[in-house]
Amino acid sequence: MRDYFPISLVKTAELSPEANYVIGYHPHGILCFGAFCNFCTEATNFSKIFPGITPHVATLNGLFRLPIFRDYILSTGGRSVSRSSLTHLLSKSGVGNAVVVVVGGAAESMSGRPGEHSLLLKNRKGFIRIALKHGANLVPIYSFGENDVFDQVVFEPGSWMKYYQLMFQKYMGFAPCLFKGRGLLFSSSWGLMPYAKPITTVVGEPIPVTQSTNPSEEEVDRYHTEYMEAVTSLFNRHKVQHGLSEKTALTIY
Repeated sequence: MRDYFPISLVKTAELSPEANYVIGYHPHGILCFGAFCNFCTEATNFSKIFPGITPHVATLNGLFRLPIFRDYILSTGGRSVSRSSLTHLLSKSGVGNAVVVVVGGAAESMSGRPGEHSLLLKNRKGFIRIALKHGANLVPIYSFGENDVFDQVVFEPGSWMKYYQLMFQKYMGFAPCLFKGRGLLFSSSWGLMPYAKPITTVVGEPIPVTQSTNPSEEEVDRYHTEYMEAVTSLFNRHKVQHGLSEKTALTIY
């Protein structure tokens, strides 16, 4: 899987094993290939690049109700994105834990298509509040190429297809995306295999967080603003070397 795309992991700063972290992964894309390959496996040598850090990708709670698949997720270090699960990892499991949260979630996946660089982040503050309560440092990640591996039909806001898509997501927890890739045997044919486009996951510098067991809205907003600025800066510093033009802008909505 790593070599098919290929997928690579880029470190821009050290992560001390004496602290815990809440890592924001952006963008979601269709199937989060970068998040899985980098943080659920050793394919890109995570433990050598960040020694002493144990990553846990937080995913939909409903997936843990599926027999056998639940155990598979747990075997890769995956955990439920529920508040109780994240609280346990950040307060009762010692230090050196990194909770990886795909902040945009299912709603962001509906806009994932080649050439799209937009993040559903402006009103997503729950992960900031969790980090504050447990004094876990925040780490932004941008995964270049995550949106490029599938084409997707994006429905216009207000259309009936968009309405049904949003209703499905609301009640089922994930979004029914209409996407396509290449064929299994021939790259020029239509199919559900992802395109072999590079995915480069760039891990930004940690943002130090001062613990506040009962954070105020002002504290949450301050760290949230700092986090959004850090994600934008990370994108702008690395976009040209990953095939984007200097004029390409990151949109946060």
